[in-house]
Amino acid sequence: MKKIIITAVLVLLLLPLTASANIFTIRYGYFVPRMSGGPDSLWTIEFDNMSFKKSAYQGGMLGLSYEYFLNRNFSLELSVDFYNRRKAGWYLDYTQYQVDNMFFAFPDFYGEAIIHTFEVSQTPISLSLKVTPLGRRVRFVPYFGGGVGLYIWTVRLQGDIVDFSDPWIYSDPGGDITVYPVYYSLLEEQNRISIGYNAFAGVMVPIGSRTTLDLGFRYNFLKVSFREAFEGFEDFDFNGYSLVLGLNFWF
Repeated sequence: MKKIIITAVLVLLLLPLTASANIFTIRYGYFVPRMSGGPDSLWTIEFDNMSFKKSAYQGGMLGLSYEYFLNRNFSLELSVDFYNRRKAGWYLDYTQYQVDNMFFAFPDFYGEAIIHTFEVSQTPISLSLKVTPLGRRVRFVPYFGGGVGLYIWTVRLQGDIVDFSDPWIYSDPGGDITVYPVYYSLLEEQNRISIGYNAFAGVMVPIGSRTTLDLGFRYNFLKVSFREAFEGFEDFDFNGYSLVLGLNFWF
């Protein structure tokens, strides 16, 4: 998959050398995933049980695009964007304690924190139709559009994970306690590919003879199905919006 990403970036970088009167864009977006789901959503389970905050998975999305003019009002845009967030967290209501060479999660019990990392990433490679209703020879160039793409994505959990499906009873002088085994695990679905969609709108503001400032809003539509490490969970919600600032170079 790295070869696909590198190839896409090289194509975007080299395309301006083969044509004229088109646009190459470098952009930075602040991506806000929707992170929705029901009780069987991995998002929901992690946020309910762990110390993770939703804000920790909001962050930068770098992007490159090449725009090929079809006519005064329409163009095709080939783009690639990169988003990755990896955070460590701990279980809120459990700590681990060793019993007979095994570690168990005890509720509200003195022990060590149970920690793992939760990582998500997506790399959309998209082809979109861009519309400039007023043309491009205006002081401010509004635009809107949308398209389809191949989204390369990864979801990964790594570290100590509580197995709530296997309760044990620990006999304590104060009464029996239900505990759960703790295992070190690496659960991942890496570099999977799904089809997604995007929509965007914004305005290009000239700041030089061949340069414009790009202020925009983009929305990615993507829900993916697990099939291996997270089988049994509901579809994972990668939908989200980006507030985008970019530089357009006209050729």
